[in-house]
Amino acid sequence: MQQAALDEQNSFAQRLFEPLPARYDRLAEILSFGQNGRWRAAMVDHLVPGEDQVVLDVAAGTAGISMQIARRVGARVIGLDLTERMLARGAANVAAAGLTGRVPLVAGRAEQLPLADASVDALTFSYLLRYVADPQATLTELARVVRPGGTIASLEFLVPPVPFWRFWWRAYTALALPVGGLLTGGSDWYRVGRFLGPSIAGHYRRYPVSWTVQAWQRAGIDDVGYAVMSLGGGLVMWGTRARD
Repeated sequence: MQQAALDEQNSFAQRLFEPLPARYDRLAEILSFGQNGRWRAAMVDHLVPGEDQVVLDVAAGTAGISMQIARRVGARVIGLDLTERMLARGAANVAAAGLTGRVPLVAGRAEQLPLADASVDALTFSYLLRYVADPQATLTELARVVRPGGTIASLEFLVPPVPFWRFWWRAYTALALPVGGLLTGGSDWYRVGRFLGPSIAGHYRRYPVSWTVQAWQRAGIDDVGYAVMSLGGGLVMWGTRARD
C-alpha cells in the first residue's frame, strides 16, 4: 500500500514537471518575483564543504542549485532528480557552465537514494516534501546518506504566517500566478500555477513548520534552524547530521 502511494506521488511529479525544462529557470524567477535566486543563495550559505568533499543536491531539476554549490563552496556536487527531461536540460546547463566534471547528474527518488550510508559530506533539497507520500520517511532517508557532522539544508515554499501578507499571498497564488504562468509559459505553466497555491497551503495544514522541525530531529538531524524568507513566501531550513 505504501509503495503504491509513493509511486503515485512520483508519477504526479513527473507529469507536472516533464513539459517544463526548457523555460524552467527563467519562469521560476519571473513567477517568484525574483525571489527564487535569493532563497537558493540563502540555503547554500549554510553549506561549508571544501574542494575535496561531495554534496548531494536532491530534486536538482535543471541543476541551478547544483552549479551554484559547485561554484561557491568548491565541492563536487551530485545532482539527483526524478524527471529525466529536467536532468537532460540540467546536463546542458552544466556543460555550458564548464562544470561537467564537477556536477554529475543522476536519476533517482528521494525516498530511495542510490547511495550508501554516510557517503556524502552535505546534502541539499529544494521544493521536495510536497511531492512525497511520507515526508518523515523521506527525511530519514536523506539523513541516512550524510556523514555524521555533515550539513543538511533545504528550501521550500511557505504560507505567510502574518494574516495581512497571507491574504495577498492567497490572492497572488489564486489569480496572478496561474495567469502569469499562462502568459509567459503557456498551458503547462498555467497548470503549475493553479496547482501551487492549494498544494502549498494543503501541505502546511498537514505538516506545519513546527512538525517539520521535529521531523528533522526524528530523522537524526541536530541543531535544526530555519529562516522565513520574503515575508513568508519561502522557508530555508538547516541542520547537522547527528554524530554517532
